[in-house]
Amino acid sequence: MTVHTPARAIDSPPEPDRPSFAAATHRNLRPMMLLPWVVPVLLVLGWQWASSTGAISASILPPPSVVFETAKRLWSTGELQNHILVSLRRIIVGFAVGAAIGLLLGFAVGLSKIAEGLVDRTLQMLRALPHLALVPLLIAMFGIGELPKVVLVTLGVIFPVYLNTVAGIRTVDPKLVQLGQSYGLGRAAQIRDIIVPGAMPMILTGIRYALGVAWLTLVIAETIATSEGIGFLAQNGREMLRNDRIILAIVLYAVAGLLADQITRMIEARVLRWNPNYQGAKR
Repeated sequence: MTVHTPARAIDSPPEPDRPSFAAATHRNLRPMMLLPWVVPVLLVLGWQWASSTGAISASILPPPSVVFETAKRLWSTGELQNHILVSLRRIIVGFAVGAAIGLLLGFAVGLSKIAEGLVDRTLQMLRALPHLALVPLLIAMFGIGELPKVVLVTLGVIFPVYLNTVAGIRTVDPKLVQLGQSYGLGRAAQIRDIIVPGAMPMILTGIRYALGVAWLTLVIAETIATSEGIGFLAQNGREMLRNDRIILAIVLYAVAGLLADQITRMIEARVLRWNPNYQGAKR
């Protein structure tokens, strides 16, 4: 019996290694990660050029190099760290209290018609009041210590979180709730497994917005009757005719707001990873 052996494949040159999909994606994302920094870098370079060449008076708008030297000097004395930590403490305490109250009221009103009838109209009336106009009253009630500043930040945070929480709960598809009921889910399980995940995008949007309002409120609070904080740094620069300190305070507020927003976006992307709109998104 003749045994047929398979013909030996003709040797062919090896194919060049193709980059993996992950590597190609990583290379494509690199320019996108740098893209948001193009405009800020151009603005800083233009600012430095304009101030250095005299196109803009350096006494009015000090160049970034001068602002950076001022920051280094204040950092070496420990003054800058103290101002930053004081402002962070105020924003963290005020935001935590305001967000907790806003979430509590939002869930109560969103889940209960009785709670809506009891508190929603009152909250809507209070929301119409400009909380920054309450500064003189808060100082008269609590003095010029830390409490009025924290209370002011808290008031600025409550309503964005409250409104978005209520709106998020009310946008949950009722058919999903009915489906949960048909599977025998109790009220607590429906809230945990259906209502909270469905409302979470709106809730996190409210928290992001409330963070911006909190920093805006703190700017006002720290320029009134205070001796510490980033706002005091700006106020002190105005009194001493030191525009470099004022610009430094503005930059610190901008960086703090950006970092807070980025942290919230990271939490948003992690909490909402089940949502197709957030899967694989570079936040």
